[in-house]
Amino acid sequence: MLIDSHCHLDRLKAAPDQDSLKTLLTQAKERGVEYFLCVNVRQQGFASMQAKMAAFDQVFLSAGVHPLDVQEGLDTAQLQSYLQDPKVVAIGETGLDYYYSGETKTLQQQCFEQQIALAVEVDKPLIVHTRDAREDTIAMLKAGNADKVGGVLHCFTENWEMAKAAIDLGFYISVSGIVTFKNAGELRSVIRKVPKDRLLVETDAPYLAPVPHRGEENQPAFVRDVAEFVAELRGEKYEELAEYSGDNFFRLFKDAAKLVKA
Repeated sequence: MLIDSHCHLDRLKAAPDQDSLKTLLTQAKERGVEYFLCVNVRQQGFASMQAKMAAFDQVFLSAGVHPLDVQEGLDTAQLQSYLQDPKVVAIGETGLDYYYSGETKTLQQQCFEQQIALAVEVDKPLIVHTRDAREDTIAMLKAGNADKVGGVLHCFTENWEMAKAAIDLGFYISVSGIVTFKNAGELRSVIRKVPKDRLLVETDAPYLAPVPHRGEENQPAFVRDVAEFVAELRGEKYEELAEYSGDNFFRLFKDAAKLVKA
């Protein structure tokens, strides 16, 4: 079962309304993609995202504040209210990004700490964005007892040492279309090492379209291209990777598994 474990369906230019989104999700299903996790990045944008996804049972949600959007503030009480929706299966996208916004480092850390604490409080996994912040990301996850809930380092682009540290904390590693890029040699070596029971695949749509779709707006159907590339990279059959990565998704996002079983 192939799952797009991280996408921003509410940001797709090709799907400005529910009808066009339905078309894109149907196209993805035709390529074997059964479920999708639509990830929140701006607290102020959650309500519109929630409304747009309400008609699609195959789409799960997260709630959180991205490190590049921390200037807009974090209201943990409001964030917690979003969790009343059973489709909200994770906290995030949160984390640290010193590459693009090093000047907000302190504020990023504060918001990350708060969202880790909320995740532990409500027993939901974390969706973590990290760039040029390896040591601080792992240190804060450890300090916040994030191992109690686990989570995923999404769109992973870091080294094996960071991947191993995250895996040791009970986290998963999610690979995006970046792995198909020509300059992704180090990332490919990391993805070859990730254990089967800790690997997820994603698009991060509408961003980072994989080869052979470079230059296009990324779409959830393209997770098939990512999965096929990763399977070949790891010397596995596509069907095997689709099955175990799907199992991993529902093991991590246990509230999503409950909805499917219901």
